[in-house]
Parts: sequence; structure tokens; C-alpha cells
Amino acid sequence: MITIFNRKELIVTYSMKRQSEIRSILANNNIKYHVKIIDRKNPSSFSAGSRSHTGTFGENIRLEYEYIIYVRKEDYDNAKYLISKISD
Repeated sequence: MITIFNRKELIVTYSMKRQSEIRSILANNNIKYHVKIIDRKNPSSFSAGSRSHTGTFGENIRLEYEYIIYVRKEDYDNAKYLISKISD
């Protein structure tokens, strides 16, 4: 089980394709992972309704979702090595 106490951030990406490739590599090598997905279009609970004030004009649609992939600390070095083989 991956918890906040035993995990380490492996990578942050905005690409759905890249996060999918990384997840496949980790799964194929029996490395447990956790993905946190942040929707940049949704306002935070601290600033509810702010999107209606700012809108989305000029925003890059490719940066709508942020994917943060975590692995256990003891798997970090191996996971980093495995994902270093894929191109950006």
C-alpha cells in the first residue's frame, strides 16, 4: 500500500499518453504506483466560483489535467531508471 509516508513523487506530466506509458511500464515491472490527477479547469474549494471571473480565454487545453505519479520510496530508483528509457 502506498501512503503519504512511504511514497515519493516519480514524475509530473500534463500528457495523458506519457502518463499511460509510465503506468504501463510500472505495472509490467510489478511496481506499485498511485496517480493523482488535478483538473486545472475546476476551481479549488478555497476559491469557488473564480473560474466564472477569469474564464478560459488563452489557456492551453493540453495543460488542463496534471498527472502526478507516486511510487514507494524503495521502488523509486528502479522506477526512475525504467521510465528514463522512454522519450519525451
